Amino acid sequence: MTMTEPKRALVIVDVQNDFCAGGSLATDDGAEIAAAITEHVSERRGDYDAIVMTRDWHVDPGTHFAPAGTEPDFTQTWPVHCVAGTPGAELHEQLDVEEIAADAEFLKGLHDASYSGFDGRLGEPDLVRSGEGASAPAGPYGATAGDEAAVADDAPTLDEWLREQDVDAITVVGIATDYCVKATVLDGLDAGYDVTVLAGLTAGVAEESTAAALEEMAEAGAHVVEG
Repeated sequence: MTMTEPKRALVIVDVQNDFCAGGSLATDDGAEIAAAITEHVSERRGDYDAIVMTRDWHVDPGTHFAPAGTEPDFTQTWPVHCVAGTPGAELHEQLDVEEIAADAEFLKGLHDASYSGFDGRLGEPDLVRSGEGASAPAGPYGATAGDEAAVADDAPTLDEWLREQDVDAITVVGIATDYCVKATVLDGLDAGYDVTVLAGLTAGVAEESTAAALEEMAEAGAHVVEG
């Protein structure tokens, strides 16, 4: 009896302009990580049966954004970032979308914080919906109704999509190690996936919290490797 290899997906988390140099919530080496992920995919595409990307796609995420005139605490409240349809929500230019040729994108956080990629739903961020009312404001930060409609209400979640592809193992890379990467990894483990984290292809907010996050992921059962 021969053992079959698990079907594996690469999950690229939130490699967006606002999380890289010059963005409103930048990590120190986000741009470098974006380029490194592109190189990894170019060299190791054959390791993956599917490649997916996630994005923060905030319309009106409530208390996730610090109220105007107040300082964010960088724990529960954050600067305005990755507003749907704005340049900050776009993928960083060093993440070569043509080279990566992702099979799907999952958008999260329209109306809440949603750190985990598993909160995301299949979307089309580069195809903003047109039609009557599409340019009307959908929130106080500049997202329009057309931007909001990039995610259909009944779109599949990341978990549903992966199961449709018979994927049972995921490798996670992206930004930020200590927040959205960690949340995606822990939710993946909870959902029963075999999870690998390529630590060298992630960028964290702070050195101490990044180290703690990698330890937490390993203790939860993820395979944490340098990558």
